[in-house]
Amino acid sequence: MRAASGLLNFGFWLVVAGAIGVVLSPLGFRLGWWDFAFALRKLLALAVIAAVAGFVLCLLAAWFGKTTHTQLPALRLYAALVLGALISTYALMQVRQVRSLPMIHDITTDTLHPPPFVALAAARQAAPNGIEYRGEQIAQQQKAAYPDIATFSSALAPPLLFEKALSNARAAGWQIAAAESTEGRIEAIASSAIFGFKDDIVIRIAPSAAGSVLDMRSMSRLGISDLGANARRIRTFLANLR
Repeated sequence: MRAASGLLNFGFWLVVAGAIGVVLSPLGFRLGWWDFAFALRKLLALAVIAAVAGFVLCLLAAWFGKTTHTQLPALRLYAALVLGALISTYALMQVRQVRSLPMIHDITTDTLHPPPFVALAAARQAAPNGIEYRGEQIAQQQKAAYPDIATFSSALAPPLLFEKALSNARAAGWQIAAAESTEGRIEAIASSAIFGFKDDIVIRIAPSAAGSVLDMRSMSRLGISDLGANARRIRTFLANLR
C-alpha cells in the first residue's frame, strides 16, 4: 500500500513540476528572464524529462495499486496520467519531427540567388544565425526535404503581384518591415505562437516574359533546426497567392 501511494505522490509532483517548467520556459523567454539556450535546452528539456518520469511512476503506482488492491486517490492519479500523457506525446512528436527534417533554418525558392535582406540586414547580422546564405551546404538538404518549394510564376504584372503579395503578408499577421514597390521587395517578421521566436522574410518580385516571378526567403534568427516552420510558411504563402 505504501509503495503504491508513495509512487503516486512522487510521480504526481514530478508531473506537476514538469508542467510548470513547460509553461515557464516560453513565458520566461518572452519576458526576457532567460535566453534561448536556457529556455529550450535546459528548462524545457528538464521539464519534459520530469513529466515523462512522473507519468511512468504513476503508471507503476496504478499497477501496484491494482495488484495489491490498494485504493489510490482517483483524481490525483487521473490528473497526473492525463497531464503526463499530454506532455509525453508532445515531446515524442517533437523528437520525431526533428529527426525527420534537415537541421536547417534558412529556406528559399531560389537557392542560387536567394533574395537578400536589406531593411532587416542589421537585425539579421545581430542575430545568432546571421545573414549569410550557406549555399550548397543547405541547398541540397532543402531540395531533398522540400522539393516543391520553387520560384512562383504569375500572369500578373509586377505591380499587381506586389500588391497581392503585400496584402497576403499583412493577412498572415506578419510585421511589415519594408514594402518597396519600385524594387519589388517586401520584408517582414513572423513570430511563433508559443515562444515568440522571430523569423525574417524577404520577398522579391521581378518582371518576366509571361508576367512576373516571385521569389521568397524565410530565415530563423535562433536555433539550428526550424522544425519545418520556414518551409510551411513559404508553402502557405504561395498557395494563397495561387
